[in-house]
Amino acid sequence: MHHDERGIRRERRLLVLLAVICLGLVGGALYLQFVKGEDPCPLCIIQRYFFVLIAVFALLGASFRGWRAIALLETLVALSALGGVVAAARHVYVQAHPGLSCGFDALQPVVDSLPPAQWLPQVFKVAGLCETPYPPILGLSLPQWGLIGFVVIFLCVAGSLWGKRRLRAG
Repeated sequence: MHHDERGIRRERRLLVLLAVICLGLVGGALYLQFVKGEDPCPLCIIQRYFFVLIAVFALLGASFRGWRAIALLETLVALSALGGVVAAARHVYVQAHPGLSCGFDALQPVVDSLPPAQWLPQVFKVAGLCETPYPPILGLSLPQWGLIGFVVIFLCVAGSLWGKRRLRAG
């Protein structure tokens, strides 16, 4: 039982770390927006939502003391990361094919009508186009970094869930 408690404590610390990292990434995006003048497009805003969802689910998971509840919240983290993968991959595709539109006219009203866009318009309102290329960071575009982040989060959390499942079955 003592080993199980240590495992839960470790898992909870990792979930808090994941939440802090995701909120830090959103903070980095806000820095680029407000300091560097890089306006967020609809797909940027959608990725912000997924990073915030991951952080919220991770913090909720860290607040529980049982494996079942933690696993449920980690599943929601993994699903949010998959949603982020889809949004970031679409953004990478749009930037690789600049003749395409990201659906600015179609996505903007939807994204801007979500409640957080009303509560925190500076953070969740669309102000740019998905095709706009901004200077790369360490050779990669922001959508590429987002895609890497979401994939890493998904693989880590899915691996953790798979490992717990195997431990419980064995």
